[in-house]
Amino acid sequence: MGEMSAEFMYTKLSDAKVHFERALDCKHTEFDDLYPYMIEHPQFFWYKRYVAWSELLTIVKLCDELSIEWRDQFTDRQSEYIGKRVMSSRVLDEWYETNDAKEHAG
Repeated sequence: MGEMSAEFMYTKLSDAKVHFERALDCKHTEFDDLYPYMIEHPQFFWYKRYVAWSELLTIVKLCDELSIEWRDQFTDRQSEYIGKRVMSSRVLDEWYETNDAKEHAG
């Protein structure tokens, strides 16, 4: 694995993390542009989070397969959620460990 490739994966991982956190915070993401007709749909934010979570899991899976350490970009709790792979209400409620962290995310 070349240095450039690992760097590329870290960028993708960081992008996926930001995308998921923006979806959690109900901020604008690429998903809004792809499906503008869905914004009025009551399930829209759930779909948006689901898509962002799936993207994050996919990048993490690739990192695992390429033996690239991904956990250092996340808290221990977040790494644990990612390891379980299930986007539960607990993940949505407790992704940010403190309300302070949530304030600094955006």
